[in-house]
Amino acid sequence: MKKLLHKCIGISLSIAMLSTFSSCIGDSKANSSEEKNKSLGNVYITTFDQEKLLAESEITNSETQNAEQLSVIKINAEKTYQTMDGFGYTLTGGSAMHIHQMSDKARQDLLQELFARETNSIGVSYLRISIGASDLDAQPFSYNDLAEGETDKNLEHFSLANDTLHLIPVLKEIIKIQPDIKILGSPWSPPKWMKTNNDTRGGSLKEEFYDSYANYFVKYIETMKTEGITIDAVTVQNEPLHPGNNPSLLMEAEQQKEFVKNHLGPIFEENNIETKIIVYDHNADRPDYPITILNDSVAAKYIDGSAFHLYGGEVDAISKVHEAHPDKNLYFTEQWVGAPGDFAKEMNWHTENLIIGATRNWCKTVLEWNVAADENQQPHTDRGGCDRCLGAITIKGDEVTREPAYYIIAQASKFVTPGSVRIESNLLEELPNVAFKTPEGKIVVIVQNKNKKAQSFQLQLENETLEVKLPAESVGTFVI
Repeated sequence: MKKLLHKCIGISLSIAMLSTFSSCIGDSKANSSEEKNKSLGNVYITTFDQEKLLAESEITNSETQNAEQLSVIKINAEKTYQTMDGFGYTLTGGSAMHIHQMSDKARQDLLQELFARETNSIGVSYLRISIGASDLDAQPFSYNDLAEGETDKNLEHFSLANDTLHLIPVLKEIIKIQPDIKILGSPWSPPKWMKTNNDTRGGSLKEEFYDSYANYFVKYIETMKTEGITIDAVTVQNEPLHPGNNPSLLMEAEQQKEFVKNHLGPIFEENNIETKIIVYDHNADRPDYPITILNDSVAAKYIDGSAFHLYGGEVDAISKVHEAHPDKNLYFTEQWVGAPGDFAKEMNWHTENLIIGATRNWCKTVLEWNVAADENQQPHTDRGGCDRCLGAITIKGDEVTREPAYYIIAQASKFVTPGSVRIESNLLEELPNVAFKTPEGKIVVIVQNKNKKAQSFQLQLENETLEVKLPAESVGTFVI
């Protein structure tokens, strides 16, 4: 890491439209006017009262007293953990519909803001999409819907027609802006003729259709490729232990193991499919589910890793899977914000548990649910679709409102670029934090001040000490 300061020189942090914060005393020779005003990086702050939303200011040298009484976050760039794939959202069918129906200029402006790597953009680098419908489509559908009583083992009627209406056109525009964006596909349900209850909701996959369903994934990946869309990874089933959603499927761990081990994995291999296979994709209260699958060495050879949500359990439980199988990757793939959205509550909880918590527990992604909805949280399916899922943005015609999930993700996605590596930092109860080193060599430290008053503290990088201060109840991303 490039030397930032002469040993013992401290800094202060000046926040735009906030009072100037003081910092620690350094070597008197270095406290010249020129050194005082030297920018050492930038900080971007969002306060839970929304007075500051990604507010930017420079980190500069200054003088202070009583530095020895301050809390210290020690950054060790030599101790590394997982490499990050990115931060982002689920682009549901409903999200794609709302975005696609905007005027051309409004849509392009929004997509540039979300996906470009520019000063006024937030640099989203990872998207999850549904394979077939999710519960945030207007109605359930698959890519092989048939009349009652019909089956199609050879998938002769496979079609992405529904996705060509909104999802695929929007993805193509996103890829033009961000060609390297990674896309994860997750199914909510197989075609209902493959299921034990012949319904979009619940039921299990019939064993006689395991090969057909594996080939369904292959057709999906290959057909998306012809559209210019690369599916980097798939999860086997969204929320396999939640058959009450619409669409949904019950798939116990032993069933998922059998499907991957003897059907999906071998058929991917036979067809030279390089798309990663990710198991589980459900709550942190059941780490035993992915561990059960990964304990089978034959199944495990086809599996890249496992994915988690946090509607149940504690985020620390995710590390149990890493401890059992450290060679497999971990992903955080979904968490919702409930409408109408309590900004302070959501920014506080999601930052601590997901942006900081999930990444400190080895996750390579953090994804919020979902990109967009309208002012009524439409569309959603009946019989179980989410009617309170607030998008990261609310779209009303061409009007865009940025909701809590927009800022939760932006505090990371704008700065922690794909390929960044999580590095060591000590965790303080009052100052939850996580640190990364970017491919460009920058140090990014995301710090949350949970206190109801402003908090001064020190960042120690190698032998250098930077004294900084965060406003009460806020999140700061320090880019050094």
